[in-house]
Amino acid sequence: MTATTLCEDSFDLLVIGDANPDVVVGPVPSVLAFGQREQLVEHAGLVLGGSAAIMACGAARLGLRVAFAGRVGADPAGAFVRDALAARGVNVDFLVTDPHLPTPLTTVLTTEDGDRAVLTAPGCLAATGADDVPRDLLAATRHVHAASFFLMPRLARSLSGVFALAQELGATTSLDTNDDPAGRWERDLLDPVLKVTDILLPNAAEALALAGEPQLAFAAASLARRGPLVVVKDGENGALADDGVRTLTTGAVPVEPVDTVGAGDSFDAGFVAATLRGLDLRSSVAVGVACGSLSTRRHGGTAAQPTWDEARAAAAHTSDTSGASAISDTSGASTTSDTTNTSGASATSETTDTTGMGSRS
Repeated sequence: MTATTLCEDSFDLLVIGDANPDVVVGPVPSVLAFGQREQLVEHAGLVLGGSAAIMACGAARLGLRVAFAGRVGADPAGAFVRDALAARGVNVDFLVTDPHLPTPLTTVLTTEDGDRAVLTAPGCLAATGADDVPRDLLAATRHVHAASFFLMPRLARSLSGVFALAQELGATTSLDTNDDPAGRWERDLLDPVLKVTDILLPNAAEALALAGEPQLAFAAASLARRGPLVVVKDGENGALADDGVRTLTTGAVPVEPVDTVGAGDSFDAGFVAATLRGLDLRSSVAVGVACGSLSTRRHGGTAAQPTWDEARAAAAHTSDTSGASAISDTSGASTTSDTTNTSGASATSETTDTTGMGSRS
């Protein structure tokens, strides 16, 4: 039993996936010295990590009612995760404590130029499955987001059923696959999920790998043909969106990054929050870019996540190559780069929510 009494629209967002402590260390040299050599670094910290957990915290910070479904172990690391999520306003009544397997743990090694290596011991993450996501919880949320697809083989095999049921119950869906440590990017595993995914949120490297394409625009178009709206996070270049009809590009918000860990997950939170609030595609991408950019101002994935007002203000400073604002003005016009894709279909007005995510059907 949980402490939450569920009813329709109890939550704006349900996030399914990974939650773990991150030990963030850096900057480290690109080649580490082994042979028992000790090396000094400027910073090390214990913070909440996991793509799904960071996204959930970002969405709660933006004002959404957020629930989390996943697993932690019956250990101090699991207690740390549960307390950290709750402190950020995320409902953890559906976060299962696994009595047999430990909480996942990640070490993040960051370099001076912003690159990073991520070392993860998956623990109970691999045991996460569809049975950790109650039907009543799906019925009580407006949108369902899943992350770290390739780290959860048991859930990956059943996620299409979870998403299909969520859609049947009136929710919309999104997926951030994150990296595939095995490097296989299994299409036969992913394609059934994409058919019931409303929004796919990869980063640039993931999009290229998922699509098997050498260029980002082609990769996004290819993935969009497989079902979802595709929104690709491209770091300092901003983001690219392809809805199967047109391609939109939005530039990044100028910031001096301290730590880029979790920036893509904060982008996910911003984009989903914006679409659930009824913003059009261009403006939603701009809010996502703003959230990702602003999250890099402090160490860790959640410490610098913005409020809704902060994100909207920063989104006004995103731009296309002409330097014009990416947020629609009061006339409904938008100056983000907008090009018709190879399907040849014409662009349509986007002064209102065109993603279908504004409300439950």
